[in-house]
Amino acid sequence: MSINPKDYENLLPEVRTLVNRVVKRNLAEAILFSAGTDTQIIAYEAVKYKPKIKALTMAFKYGNPKDTKYVNKMVEYLKLNQETHTFGRKEVIKNAPKIVKALKKFDPMEIRNSMPVYIGLILLKEKGVKSVSTGDALDELFGYPWQFHLSEEEFKEKQKEMWAEMGFSSIPMAKSLGMTIKAPFLDEEFMNWAKNLPIKLKINLHNGIKYSKWIMRKAYEDIIPTDVIWRPKAPLEAGTGTEVLRTFFDEETSDQEFEETKKQIYKQDNVKIQDKEQLLYYKFFRENFGKPSDVYPDNGGIQCPYCKSYIKTKIQFCKICGAYPI
Repeated sequence: MSINPKDYENLLPEVRTLVNRVVKRNLAEAILFSAGTDTQIIAYEAVKYKPKIKALTMAFKYGNPKDTKYVNKMVEYLKLNQETHTFGRKEVIKNAPKIVKALKKFDPMEIRNSMPVYIGLILLKEKGVKSVSTGDALDELFGYPWQFHLSEEEFKEKQKEMWAEMGFSSIPMAKSLGMTIKAPFLDEEFMNWAKNLPIKLKINLHNGIKYSKWIMRKAYEDIIPTDVIWRPKAPLEAGTGTEVLRTFFDEETSDQEFEETKKQIYKQDNVKIQDKEQLLYYKFFRENFGKPSDVYPDNGGIQCPYCKSYIKTKIQFCKICGAYPI
């Protein structure tokens, strides 16, 4: 998508002024820092007001965290008061039931993505921190790479559907711990601005590669190190290394036991379990809440064919078990 510099050059200082304003308005005591586009920009603005703001980066011991080199570069650049916590098997096993309970769901991807955030919140709480900044909402407001192939009209429609249903696990998890999430990109002023941006300012090319958050990156490319601000999108599970949790629990249950348990759950609860990771989370869900069909009864929405929860959705995604499409 070609773009004339005249279409955006005058906008760049306005972007920085707006971001500075919403970060200042939503300052927290600490930040969960991945050095993704969202948190690197928040950190850059936050240190202007809180030079010693605590920044915590999470990494899974058995994964291959893709955030590390970008985090190191930003820490050096901003002189950030940052530490990295590497968590292992025991912390995952210990906290998985708590995450399921806080979120009231057993969607493996959601639990997997939430794991480093929840453990990070616990660590910050132990340090006396009560409020934490996150980069929530920037992806939803500007679009994901999997939407790049859509036409402009399709993209607009998908964005509206996403905005109507978007929610962020950090908020209920923090609440369950007596903490508060302060997300600058969920600030009403920023959201209204972002929602009304032309698509070409949200998704466009840089050096022949298509990027989301294009205008945000462009606004900070002469301020934040180039290879950091133009880093490719890495999902939270890839950035922290928790993507390996997909198969990490396979040894917890034998294949025979899994098949037998899966059949038993289907017979008793009418729930289709997809893999061993989901089985672990489902057990925690069942112990805390009961059958999904009882927990999420008919509300006029769509019934998920896998977990039998009723979901009001236009994006065909079950927020309870993670099934797609439904």
